[in-house]
Amino acid sequence: MIKLSVDGREIWVEEGLTVLEACLKSGIFVPNLCFLQGDAKHPQASCRLCFVEIQGVKQPVTSCTVTVREGMCVSTGTPAVRSLQRSALRLLLSMHRVACARCPANRKCALQQMAGFLHIGLKVAPLPELDGLKVDESHPVFDYHPYRCVLCGRCVLACERMNDRPFITFAERGLRTRVVSMAGPHPSATPCEVCGACITVCPVAALTPKTNPANAPCP
Repeated sequence: MIKLSVDGREIWVEEGLTVLEACLKSGIFVPNLCFLQGDAKHPQASCRLCFVEIQGVKQPVTSCTVTVREGMCVSTGTPAVRSLQRSALRLLLSMHRVACARCPANRKCALQQMAGFLHIGLKVAPLPELDGLKVDESHPVFDYHPYRCVLCGRCVLACERMNDRPFITFAERGLRTRVVSMAGPHPSATPCEVCGACITVCPVAALTPKTNPANAPCP
């Protein structure tokens, strides 16, 4: 066990944890979207929300990419940290079609939680590119809602972790980036029908299960 200070509070944690894990395990909330428990060795650092300041380091750093060390002094809520987090969240919201009342993730959505914690309104002017996005119903088990997706990568990671290889991945670049399936048109062709890990870990209901996967139309 090693000792470090977070926001003036001394905590003891296991060696090898990231700063983000150490904070969360100690009941200190740090905003995050892409972190998935047990993935400390390969952090994605894609959401850019988990910034902290570490004494002796000039710039704020993503807490999911830094391993704790003895005597480390961490600050999670400085003005610089909050500014970066709010900028990152506003960018995510600008690519998110906010329709909470009609979303199955309403009241348990990670974006709602982050917005509340950072005191940011959910209504941010959306990018025009959202207008042409439609639900992708080509997968035999789930539907993909690209205008909800925050590209956190948790679904891809969970799929690979459960099946030793991913059956979904990212395609294209920039604002056109989206999650696509590498599965066949029938549920029996993949473990998707009995897995559902990708749907479970999605923080914003961008992946939703089909009502009756067995009878879902082929793409």
